[in-house]
Amino acid sequence: MPKSNTSTNTLIKPPSRSQTIFSDAWYFLFNKPKYQTLIKFKTEVERKEYNQRVAQRVGIDVNRNAILNIHKIGVEAPVSYIFNELLNWDGDSTCWPNHVAKVERINNNIEEIRILPFGISKYPFGFKKSFLGLDLIPLFNLNSIRIKRVPDAFDFDNARYLLYQCSGGYPIGIFSMYVRSSIAEMGETEQAQLIFAVSFNFYGKEKQANKLVNKIWESLHNRVTTNVLVRLKQLSEWRIQKLQSTYEYL
Repeated sequence: MPKSNTSTNTLIKPPSRSQTIFSDAWYFLFNKPKYQTLIKFKTEVERKEYNQRVAQRVGIDVNRNAILNIHKIGVEAPVSYIFNELLNWDGDSTCWPNHVAKVERINNNIEEIRILPFGISKYPFGFKKSFLGLDLIPLFNLNSIRIKRVPDAFDFDNARYLLYQCSGGYPIGIFSMYVRSSIAEMGETEQAQLIFAVSFNFYGKEKQANKLVNKIWESLHNRVTTNVLVRLKQLSEWRIQKLQSTYEYL
């Protein structure tokens, strides 16, 4: 059986389970992430070219979704293991702030998901459609456009992804969770790369009155997304280390 190269002094722990709204806020918003995952660009041309490549890879219209916020993190785990963590995304995930933004699968189906603020499924106090003019329930709906479970035979990077159309109060159009093998030519040294990409209305099309709200949303999104990715990395690498340790003692 293969031996683990991991020292007992560097044992990885799984992400701590959130218990309350306050621990969600601490783990996902106030916590300073160990890694910075938001891909930053020197020019808008560079941003556009990079985003178009990602959009084309997952098969969405580059003209309608030309600008994306993209987060990426290297993970020392096989692509298949990381993708399995994405497929298990639900209201019990330790990698998502479920007390603040509850993940609810419709009919236990990964293809259709609702995100509910604080788990609330309807407006309180008799409000019918919105609260203070904001449509927040659900925070957003995710309807699957495509789930790529098995890479194509010609894929050189073993790519798999989940691609959703989003609607609701959160200002996202497209959301993709994408994992592939690392590419040495791009300076990637880990076994795999986990990528979250979203289309926002923040770059030239938003109404002037919404700019401040949009910027706040974007800032919150970037901090939470980074912490989610860091926790997914931690969970995936912990599972691999645990498996290697099992092999070591067989």
